[in-house]
Amino acid sequence: MNIDERLERLSDRHEALSNTVELLTHDIDALRAEGKETGEKIRALAIVAEQNEVRAGQMMDAIRILARVVEAHEHRLDALET
Repeated sequence: MNIDERLERLSDRHEALSNTVELLTHDIDALRAEGKETGEKIRALAIVAEQNEVRAGQMMDAIRILARVVEAHEHRLDALET
């Protein structure tokens, strides 16, 4: 193999490596963008979960109040029946 053939092979390898680096850079940028989107979605889901937790607490309070109202009505009905 003469020097020209070696230079040609070296040039081909360099071009292939340059293309690989370019593709990897593109993939890394895409993964970073996806990671950012995923992080934003996780934050949004955390906010929704927190809001749902507050609502669930409010609903439990409302159920307790309704249970007391039902109990009071039952006592009144019992008193009317006797």
